[in-house]
Amino acid sequence: MAHVPAERCLGIIELLADGAREMPLGEIAERLALPKSGAHRLLATLVELGWAEQDAGTSFYRLSMRLAVLGQRFYVASGVPDICQPLLDRLARDCREFARLAVVDGNSLVWIAHAQGATGGLLYQPADTTGTVPLYATASGKAWLATLGSEEAVAYVLRNGGFDHADRYGPNAIRSIEALLRDLRTAARRGYGLALNEAEPGVTAIAAAVRSGPDGAAVGTVSIAGPTVRVPESRVREWAPLVQRCASELSSVWPLRPRSRASSVAKRAAKAA
Repeated sequence: MAHVPAERCLGIIELLADGAREMPLGEIAERLALPKSGAHRLLATLVELGWAEQDAGTSFYRLSMRLAVLGQRFYVASGVPDICQPLLDRLARDCREFARLAVVDGNSLVWIAHAQGATGGLLYQPADTTGTVPLYATASGKAWLATLGSEEAVAYVLRNGGFDHADRYGPNAIRSIEALLRDLRTAARRGYGLALNEAEPGVTAIAAAVRSGPDGAAVGTVSIAGPTVRVPESRVREWAPLVQRCASELSSVWPLRPRSRASSVAKRAAKAA
């Protein structure tokens, strides 16, 4: 395994994880721009180590459950279910709508937990409650981007595909850098991101950034979303202090503390002493 390029193995894992799909060797090689022989060797290694399986009937490849089990173990060990979920549940009860938690993952944002507070009538429950957050089309994405410098925020949007797929979202989805930066300045000034018919038609959402400690970098976002027909501007104003309070509380107890560079250097120096 030491001679197998790790990044290519990870590329295969990410490809097969997208939609929990099964794929033939040729398509895997084509999608990852690999020669068939090289892709076959990588897949054989993943099968041998238990990360992937090959269907005996179709010869298609799929991931084993090992990645899911490992991810679940990490999620539980992180403290997010025990520490963050109760706060998310309370937010959903207080606003009587759908609440969601996202975390920063490199140059993107990923939804990891949610709670439903609506008890009747028209319910907003997205089909995809996990996955990567569309940065420019969601309140969560804008709440996070607003904590960054303009150049960094734009770079993250472009790395995640830019505005190429804006037509997949609601009619008010942002479609230019200039409009995005205006919205981010507004979000930074008022302390929360707002999306009205942007991520999805007929949905209004509001989100605030969660930080690693009161003065730390943004590590995620917490949001509220509901059907626009019952979310007038007055209700958005009611939501704002709720979501900001929850973000503040999550910041104070956030279990996943990013290790600072200074801390890492200090520990290495201590070991060398």
